[in-house]
Amino acid sequence: MTLYGKHINRYYKKNWPFLLIGILALILVDWIQLYIPEFLGKIVGILDSGTNYSSIGPIVIKVLFIAVGMFLGRMGWRFSIFHATNNIQEDLRKRMFEKAEKLSRDFYHKNKIGSIMAWFTNDLDDIEECFGWGTVMIVDAVFMSILVIIKMFRLDIFLTIFTMFPVVLIVIWGALTEKFMTKKWLERQSTFDKLYDFSQENFTGIRVIKAFVKENQEIRAFAKIARKNQDINISFTRFSVLLDVLIQVIIALIFALLLGGGGYFVYCAANGVKPFGIETTLNAEKLVTFTGYFDSLIWPMIALGQIVTLTARGKSALKRISNFLDANEDIKSPDNAIKLNNVKGKITYKNFSFNYPEVYKPSLKNINIEIQPGEKIGIVGKIGSGKSTLAQILLYFYNINPGQVFIDDIDISSIDITSLRETISYVPQDNFLFSDTVENNILFSKNTNDIKEAEKAAKFASVDENIIEFKDGYQTITGERGVSLSGGQKQRISIARAFIKNAPIMILDDSVSAVDTKTEDTIIENILKEREKQTTLIVASRVSTVHKLDKIIVMNNGEVEAFDSPETLLKISPTFKKMVVLQKLEAEEGGH
Repeated sequence: MTLYGKHINRYYKKNWPFLLIGILALILVDWIQLYIPEFLGKIVGILDSGTNYSSIGPIVIKVLFIAVGMFLGRMGWRFSIFHATNNIQEDLRKRMFEKAEKLSRDFYHKNKIGSIMAWFTNDLDDIEECFGWGTVMIVDAVFMSILVIIKMFRLDIFLTIFTMFPVVLIVIWGALTEKFMTKKWLERQSTFDKLYDFSQENFTGIRVIKAFVKENQEIRAFAKIARKNQDINISFTRFSVLLDVLIQVIIALIFALLLGGGGYFVYCAANGVKPFGIETTLNAEKLVTFTGYFDSLIWPMIALGQIVTLTARGKSALKRISNFLDANEDIKSPDNAIKLNNVKGKITYKNFSFNYPEVYKPSLKNINIEIQPGEKIGIVGKIGSGKSTLAQILLYFYNINPGQVFIDDIDISSIDITSLRETISYVPQDNFLFSDTVENNILFSKNTNDIKEAEKAAKFASVDENIIEFKDGYQTITGERGVSLSGGQKQRISIARAFIKNAPIMILDDSVSAVDTKTEDTIIENILKEREKQTTLIVASRVSTVHKLDKIIVMNNGEVEAFDSPETLLKISPTFKKMVVLQKLEAEEGGH
């Protein structure tokens, strides 16, 4: 129980029955085990006197009973305390995962995946260890020390004072080094984050590394980061070991002086001599008992040193996790948010402008568009003209000003975010697939395991024929991010996943760029047929993708250059006309 803070204090209250039982069992073990030095001293006294040997048997039986009691007590505190720590880690990890799902894209732009994974693994393990073993060490260090010192004072005041000076020094030394150790551990964790980030990025981009034959270059870069991580770890371990060794040396010196000095006092008492003019009644029985008490004090003294290291690790881990849990949730539903029902699919932009966080140049400027329910709208333009941003803004991944974007004439800034996103099917540019079966990837947006629905969606996306050619068909594992599939297959499976949701609004963000024109035509025809009364937005780089749609939005440098039917755009939009001409030339060139 060496950690405190708003994100950890609740667990003391929540798990207090287990912690209380564990601490009481731990104190009980500490208390009964101190009878062993007393009984050993009595046995030595009996042997020293040379009489009444028969009384040794009952003492041995008592020691056995104490051993059984210690065994049961240790079972009790281990189960109780570590059960509580497991509960804490489980609940904290769950809270972190829930927090991670609420954070905006901007947070993940600023924090790499490797660092976040380190918080979920190493830092949580450090907190669990600090909470569990830290509790054990503190209880032992406090209660065992108090019980031992009381018994030692009752036996011999002079020897007790003699042994207490080093203990006080250890406590002071631990308090002075704790902040330094915490700082060192934070440095260690920060370096580990970089190591984790580098590894994750290289594993994700392994095909690029191999294609450019950069394996050796990346190995050298990894070795450099790993060496820095090693140096900081060694530095932390060196200081930690130095602290432990110092405590061990002090303990060994005290023990040697205790046996030597105590033996001398026993000799003086037996021969009627006053050592240093001090009256002493120390005998062999008391010396053995005192030595046993001091031996019991060794663990609390060692624990004091380990508590410093554990606390340093726990505090630094808690600081990082607390910063994560305190991160601002930029995107959240407003108070009294409106929940959408029976959405028709009307979309309106009124004088809408937008720029990404920390980017001064606007991505969209003065957008005024009205899309009627059921319309099929294409969005085209040069790279960086704002095509994807215009469509993605409907998903409310970023905050926007009220009164600018509407769905069915309802301001999206006043809509419940979950309700808003349930209204929209989305096919992103990166076509992310989970490492799961093809079937489960298609059915991801719908709580069903009906293979017939998956097949229907796959046929809609013109990918069914590819899937049935796989060895395992719809049970084929796609691999991480769909690595086992081609670009076109990933795009079409993503389209199937969005189609099966059957949402009033569907957004395809450049989602057919990796398929041939025949397959593209099939998908567009299926959209026109199957989503006849539902609104669909298709962001495209090719005019051929959108030429059959109702209307097309032509973007140019973040502004709407024109918004009309394909036929009219050829007359009024220079950008659209140029795109058509260039793609015709490309088609003719390809024909030769």
